[in-house]
Amino acid sequence: MQHRKFGELDWKVSALGFGTMRLPLLNNNQSNINEPETIRMIRYAIDHGVNYLDSAYVYHNGKSEVVVGKALEDGYREKVRIATKLPSWLVDSPHAFNRFLNKQLNRLQTGKIDFYLLHGLDKGAWHKLRDFNVLHWAEGAMADGRIGNLGFSFHDSFEVFKEITDAYDNWTFCQIQYNYMDEDFQAGTHGLKYAHKKGLAVVVMEPVRGGQLARPPEQVVKLWATASQKHAPAEWALRWVWNHPEVSVVLSGMSTMRQVEENIAVAENALPNKLTADELALIGQARDAYRSLIPVPCTSCNYCMPCPNGVEIPQIFELYNEAISYNAPQASRSRYNSPHILKKEWRADNCIKCEKCLEKCPQKIAIPKELEKAHAFLARKQ
Repeated sequence: MQHRKFGELDWKVSALGFGTMRLPLLNNNQSNINEPETIRMIRYAIDHGVNYLDSAYVYHNGKSEVVVGKALEDGYREKVRIATKLPSWLVDSPHAFNRFLNKQLNRLQTGKIDFYLLHGLDKGAWHKLRDFNVLHWAEGAMADGRIGNLGFSFHDSFEVFKEITDAYDNWTFCQIQYNYMDEDFQAGTHGLKYAHKKGLAVVVMEPVRGGQLARPPEQVVKLWATASQKHAPAEWALRWVWNHPEVSVVLSGMSTMRQVEENIAVAENALPNKLTADELALIGQARDAYRSLIPVPCTSCNYCMPCPNGVEIPQIFELYNEAISYNAPQASRSRYNSPHILKKEWRADNCIKCEKCLEKCPQKIAIPKELEKAHAFLARKQ
């Protein structure tokens, strides 16, 4: 297994980290993890050099941390470092910090969480936790030994990423979404390089975009077939991320033993700066092919916002574009119809066709018409 420097720590992390958000299930029930198979997979990964396990309070409705704790019995705890996360959106007062952390320590059957993250920070979540003095609390938890190192996972713009990174001198690491389709999305390449320059280890999530890049459309399949070195689509995505020397560890949410075996094999030789100019150009062509399938040329510039009637225009177009370009309608429909992600009053069917957005859109998108199409597609249950 290839190992890489983890920020400024005197410790090297396996290039592949085991993400525990997509564990094998029984009866397709997120709360019903196939524990024997999960334990077998995690221990196989550890036996083959993986030394970083990533979980969170909410994964598998709270069961992920429990199974991870079981997998690390019989001496396996000493072979790895555990990362898990404070559910920022569930925190309603400073008293919640200890409540969540102590419950997580119990679930994981450990006295110390090596890498603790503030989960899913955006501007609002960060300001809430900051105002609750989360950094002061975290320093106390590090001093009493319950937390080893503090970091954060992130979902917002680069400007917010920079604000959070600069707000605290003792971040050890951060976790960002990064893949060859998301160079300019959220923290993106600017965030990757900024964090690295500041001495933070960078943990990458969604290197295969939740599996979307593993199931390419015909145009991309044909491109991969032209490569001199043959790789599976998911392997191309992983190799692209590992090609960046600023990346410390890449998380893969593996749900089968075959995925574990394949990813370990790739991680052994996917070194930084190893992709050739021709291979990088081919990946660029794949990126362009995906983007050519996007039905609405929205760049999320937000010039159309705020909508007078509360419609979340860029978010709706993002869901619609992802559903079409990645051939993943179920995922986008699930998010569109979830009130926890998109409130009903934010949906496209609340557009009253006032057309005030039209004069603001630099892409000259026929926004009301495209919202109507997006709603007809995303509101369907199947």
